[in-house]
Amino acid sequence: MHKNAARLGAAKIIAAAAVLATASFAALAQTPPPPGASPRIDAIRKAGVLRVGVVNNPPWLAQNTTGEGDPWSGPSWLLGKEFAKLLGVKIEPVPVSHETKVPSLIANQMDIMIGPLNQNAERAKIIDFVTFSSTGVCMFGRADNPKFTNVKTLEEFNKPEITMAYFSGAGEEPMVRETFPNAKLRGVTNSGSVAPIEEVLAGRSDVAPLNRMLWPNISKKVKGLAVFPKENNCQDSKIFEIKTGMGVNKNEQVYLDWLREVEKRMQPALAAEEVRMTQNLK
Repeated sequence: MHKNAARLGAAKIIAAAAVLATASFAALAQTPPPPGASPRIDAIRKAGVLRVGVVNNPPWLAQNTTGEGDPWSGPSWLLGKEFAKLLGVKIEPVPVSHETKVPSLIANQMDIMIGPLNQNAERAKIIDFVTFSSTGVCMFGRADNPKFTNVKTLEEFNKPEITMAYFSGAGEEPMVRETFPNAKLRGVTNSGSVAPIEEVLAGRSDVAPLNRMLWPNISKKVKGLAVFPKENNCQDSKIFEIKTGMGVNKNEQVYLDWLREVEKRMQPALAAEEVRMTQNLK
């Protein structure tokens, strides 16, 4: 009895220590580096504001033009506000365009481009990333077309009997050509739609790509379509995946490491906010 009680007591102590260690790590992850550790953080504290680059790019960052509530919404804004809160400063949006967001960051017109920014090799040479999401592609086709619904793997679309539509000149064109060289590729002109939906519905094509973020809304509006991959309504698709995140200047490692730790803790809330925002995409 005494031995069992001792073992039970020891187990409780170990469990309590583990909880305390986890809590301590979480607290450290939230606590910004002390004065002198990061020139960037020191400058932010001195200014009393965190300058965040913003550009309308739903679902990650969407501008609120109603005049009520926060001026922006989305996971990017949620994370940006958390950074400012932990630093004890106000968040200050710095409007930029898609063309100027990286040059403005490098020119020190902001402390972080909350953006968001697609991560690629060229950008990684000049800025660092706090990655919190990604964009991918869904493949969609008619739900009554067995040539589409019988497909189990992405490679099965790469066959001569499959006709695949895509918008000529769109960002996915080179990836479609590279990934599906054996399929019958049908480049069509974009008539203002988000994807070649009419091509698929009319039966001229068996399949077409669509940004995963747009699928939930399209599936509600357009009946008779199916999607690949179908798990989680295609929102976990890794097809043509591009990592997405925030950008900071190079050579600010202490600042970067802290931002990344906060992002890790915030990831569940960021994912939930992205889902909420995605439901409103058109």
